[in-house]
Amino acid sequence: MLKGISRYIIPELLALLHRMGHGDEIILADAHFPGHSSGPQVLRADGITVKQLLEGILPLFELDSYAPPLVMMQAAPGDALDPRVESDYMEVIWKHVPGAPAPERIERFAFYERARKAHAIVMTGELRKYGNLLLKKGVTPVS
Repeated sequence: MLKGISRYIIPELLALLHRMGHGDEIILADAHFPGHSSGPQVLRADGITVKQLLEGILPLFELDSYAPPLVMMQAAPGDALDPRVESDYMEVIWKHVPGAPAPERIERFAFYERARKAHAIVMTGELRKYGNLLLKKGVTPVS
């Protein structure tokens, strides 16, 4: 264990976040997402929700300020979104990144295409439908 690192951040995820550069994208995928057939590196965070992962990631991760830093999947025609999913995520995001924009919503297959090009996919234990969240990394400020 390390001091100041969330217990939800497994060692492989910490290394992966460190290797990401400006503009790289990571998918925090719900348990229904076809992560292993999507192409990029996949890490498993079974039993951990996206909200919990956000609590661990955001103190370490700068969101992009040049392009939309948050992307979620639109509901398929005839399906409905649970608004609590986005509001739960934004509660954590705004805690760490006040003023962060709401997620951009894109069509399901467009989201799958973004996932194929992502730096990595983290498969979570998030069970709610449309619980996938893409984070785009920004430039880490130098203090």
